[in-house]
Amino acid sequence: MLIREATTADWPAIWPFFHRIVAAGETFTYPLGLGETDGRDMWLLAPPNRTVVAVDDAGTVLGTAKMNRNHMGNGSHIASASYMVDPAHAGRGVGRALCTYTIDWARAEGYRAMQFNAVIETNVHAVKLYRSLGFEVLGTLPEGFLHPAHGYVGVHIMHRAL
Repeated sequence: MLIREATTADWPAIWPFFHRIVAAGETFTYPLGLGETDGRDMWLLAPPNRTVVAVDDAGTVLGTAKMNRNHMGNGSHIASASYMVDPAHAGRGVGRALCTYTIDWARAEGYRAMQFNAVIETNVHAVKLYRSLGFEVLGTLPEGFLHPAHGYVGVHIMHRAL
């Protein structure tokens, strides 16, 4: 698997699984009816932030990650990231590879820590992955997310020092 900078030419491969994940309403706080143009503008970030794709040997996009400052100004020393893996390629280490890549990027860019602002507590695979990579839950906003199957569930804030 290769992780490389995403380009607008990658968007047609990203959009189908991006749209499916967002529309499911289980893991992201994005609007459920998010349109393609708005989705692209939210996901494909301009420098100094980055968006990458994980591709296989044939060039198939397996997943994607975006990396950015968590806050501006005096809070700009903390990074954040978001990840989407095409469900057709889940369970193959794509999410772990992307997360590790973003941690390495943040460290190389001089960030002091990474913080995830909204990890839905029912997204147990993501929580388990992040914990295995050294993130901890700093706190949970009770009933901060309306899950389509579980009702109101908590939203974790997760952190890892770099």
